[in-house]
Amino acid sequence: MADETPPFDLRHWLQDRFLRGLIGGLMLLPYRWRVPLCGWAVSHVVAPVAGYRRRIRDNLAHVLPDLPKAEVERIVRNVADNVGRTVIEIYSGAEFVAHAVSHPLTGKGVTALEAAHAAGRPVILVTGHFGNYDASRAALIARGYRVGALYMPMANPFFNAHYERAIGSIGRPLFPRGKKGLAEMVRHLRSGGMLGMVIDQNMGHGAPLRFFGKTALTALSAAELALKYDALLVPIYGIRGPDGLSFTILVEEPIPPGPPEAMTQALNDSLEALVRQHLDQWFWIHRRWKGGQRLEALPKDD
Repeated sequence: MADETPPFDLRHWLQDRFLRGLIGGLMLLPYRWRVPLCGWAVSHVVAPVAGYRRRIRDNLAHVLPDLPKAEVERIVRNVADNVGRTVIEIYSGAEFVAHAVSHPLTGKGVTALEAAHAAGRPVILVTGHFGNYDASRAALIARGYRVGALYMPMANPFFNAHYERAIGSIGRPLFPRGKKGLAEMVRHLRSGGMLGMVIDQNMGHGAPLRFFGKTALTALSAAELALKYDALLVPIYGIRGPDGLSFTILVEEPIPPGPPEAMTQALNDSLEALVRQHLDQWFWIHRRWKGGQRLEALPKDD
């Protein structure tokens, strides 16, 4: 039988050593200091080296080309700061959960969510890489909701090993994308559990939907699961407060059943509306429109 162990990647190992050292050192500090300090470190040290600043500028130029230069640079700084805060918050486990649960659930979808919880009806909770995307999961689990999470393992296997432990410290079950994770996820939904998903990354086999007026390949899986298992499809977000530590947990009204493409476009529209209100809280570091840009470059039929 062939050895399936991936080859040793020195670059990944070095990245992991640096991140372990940064996170480990910050965890020695009080929560109210470690969160802003990690934000500063990612914004001023990691982002320039990792190419985040250029990618943020490129994405903004693609979908919001008329933004003033000063606003672009503010977003560049603050997006990386938010990414850093999010990472160390997730690694902070119980302290992070305490901050997330200290604020009430808000929004027009709270009543429907509570009713589904009381009735044991499955729910698909959809968010984006915005604010802290795990704040809503943390807040619901701490309130007794059975929320599992579907996640994409990190490309760096050294980092992924402890990242998975970190997100697991917020709450379980966790379902890695793949055959085994899918089977466990289906059992969780059939038992009336809730499932958290993010849908705002480029998916090569996704549907060519719209996001900020541009083509963005988007997975239809959240809508398809909701239809198959008669689950509510609920947009939910953890919006970072002005103090950089607190959150507003926003639960929007469920997306009505319909064609998966229309339901997923409604999810894209929900996230876009919120991002436009808080441009510096979305993870503009992702190559969200990569596949869509290739499609838009193809010759059009006459």
